Amino acid sequence: MNVSKRARIKDVAERAGVSSMTVSRVLSQDTKVSSAKKELVMEAVKALNYRPNVAARRLASNKSFFIGLLYYDSDTSYVSKFLLRGLKSCRTTGHHLVVDEIDDDIEKSLASVKDLIEVTQVDGLILLPPVCDDAKLLATLQEANMTFVRISPDTQLNISPYICMDDYQASFEMTELLINKGHTKIGHIIGNTNQGVSRLRYQGYLDALRSHQINVPPEYIEQGLFTYDSGLAAAKKMLALDIKPTAIVAANDEMAAAVLAAAHLNRIAVPEELSISGFDDGNVAITVSPNLTTVRQPIQEMAELAIDIIASGKFSDLSTANHREFRNVLDFDIIERNSTGQAPQT
Repeated sequence: MNVSKRARIKDVAERAGVSSMTVSRVLSQDTKVSSAKKELVMEAVKALNYRPNVAARRLASNKSFFIGLLYYDSDTSYVSKFLLRGLKSCRTTGHHLVVDEIDDDIEKSLASVKDLIEVTQVDGLILLPPVCDDAKLLATLQEANMTFVRISPDTQLNISPYICMDDYQASFEMTELLINKGHTKIGHIIGNTNQGVSRLRYQGYLDALRSHQINVPPEYIEQGLFTYDSGLAAAKKMLALDIKPTAIVAANDEMAAAVLAAAHLNRIAVPEELSISGFDDGNVAITVSPNLTTVRQPIQEMAELAIDIIASGKFSDLSTANHREFRNVLDFDIIERNSTGQAPQT
């Protein structure tokens, strides 16, 4: 049987036309290497399917080449999308991703995190929402002098690097898109209160209406949990009103899909009688019919950047870090599909 030979650093260097030292520096996230050389090396790494020898790299440095990911299972599509891109990015940088769930038993979860740090000696941790705002967890990581990157945090923004998008502006623009289609009866399903993005998306919705002098009755606003079931319950309430909304902005795609199901149950045509929009642009947005108009959140780019930040070691010593570089705000896109249309004529 013909077994292909595993590529070595020397092979990558020859293909890229650089020295083996340059390849090592690129794989170690050395910021002094030019972008042109980095591109050549990474193209060679991909072409040769090169995988760094992690054991050897550990011996040659004080790194473990493990990166931890902590999450709370409230939105499986979001977590899955982030996880898959994180795994892919780790393969590129020669790291391994270790995943752990934080549940409602915070003391048990903290013990698990401490074990994770002690056993794997992770180079850093990525904290997804709402884990990113857990005060006890943050205090534990700071006491352990652990590097961590937070995704879309809402509190203590000066304690670590973080990555987010402008949730407020995205919600404002999504609501305004519906207003520009003639809608004035616009409802909103708020996301889980344990995530700061819920407040930002709610405020963006409210301010868009106010900027157009549109009043919103309280019954057009329902609390959700970022889950399908909570979205369904909220939609059923709104669609049972005597004066129904002609559009509903849901704080994520799972709840938007539930609104769509509630509309079908009530024989309300989408988008002719009811426009529906979501948030995230996950798989559900294109698996339901009609496909959802939504905000495309740069989840994959967030994952790549989080891995890069930890792999670079740039923030391993926060006492000397440039706090102005902590904030990383990525762009969003409004993706208009068939679930939204012009307001019905009355």
